[in-house]
Amino acid sequence: MPDIQSETFTVQQLEEMSELLRAIAHPLRIMIIDLLKDGKQLTVTQIQKELHIEQAVASHHLIILKNKDVLDAHRSGKTILYYLRNEYISRIVNETRLAV
Repeated sequence: MPDIQSETFTVQQLEEMSELLRAIAHPLRIMIIDLLKDGKQLTVTQIQKELHIEQAVASHHLIILKNKDVLDAHRSGKTILYYLRNEYISRIVNETRLAV
């Protein structure tokens, strides 16, 4: 990484912010975030049906978002429900929508 100087952010903060933005910077992942806004919790099956994609594709994108701490999941019986860890992510997506 180039030698970046900033009075506002540390290098570590800049790297973490870049990783987060890269994680959400995909049309399907943006759509998943939008589906999960306002505290909604959905299964992978519900997400794949809503987005009209294969379950494997939905699972792949959910894993990426979960690994970057955008999403979390909890088990309810045999079902795994996905949800946003923080609503600020949906605000980022919404603000971006307003900017384009």
